Amino acid sequence: MKKLIASVMALTLGASAAMAGGPIVVEEEVEVVAEKSGSSVGILPIILVTVALCAALCGGSDDSEQ
Repeated sequence: MKKLIASVMALTLGASAAMAGGPIVVEEEVEVVAEKSGSSVGILPIILVTVALCAALCGGSDDSEQ
């Protein structure tokens, strides 16, 4: 009788240890990226146009004082 109880307990403990962690479910996360419109203007062209206009309008004069 003790051998029967011992073997049943051993099987029970072995089965519970094998399933202790449970199943592992891995879900893939989808990264959502907002699209930028193709007509959007960055800051660099605006700065370049401003500098070019300032150079053209404020430019150094070649007039020499005599």
